[in-house]
Amino acid sequence: MQVVIHHNPSCGTSRNTLAIIRASGIEPEVVEYMKTGWTRPQLLALFAAAGMPPRDALRTGKSPAEELGLLDPSVSDETLIEQMLAHPVLVNRPIVCTPKGVRLCRPCERVLDLLDSAPGDDFLKENGKPLDLDAKA
Repeated sequence: MQVVIHHNPSCGTSRNTLAIIRASGIEPEVVEYMKTGWTRPQLLALFAAAGMPPRDALRTGKSPAEELGLLDPSVSDETLIEQMLAHPVLVNRPIVCTPKGVRLCRPCERVLDLLDSAPGDDFLKENGKPLDLDAKA
């Protein structure tokens, strides 16, 4: 199974999601978008495949979203995309792509529906806690 994770190694949720994918037996293609940035076609394709408007992918905490005036609901999708291209940190993460679909995996358990198999029962997140299977929906 081909899996791509748009990953920020500084993010615990992103690191946990990557660990879940690897523990399920898959070595994904890892795209460190903070280094590579985004392209307009890439963002549009990800949002369309996930059925997610740009606002749903906007990272509002620990990002410049508020100071850029992006939290106002009247800000257009086009403006959000332009700002996401200029400031990659504005895109929430991780976004995972598999043959089963594309999803923003927050919480990290949301990746489980995109995989053919789950990690073993002994898998622990980096905080030492087991996966919350109720959080995957």
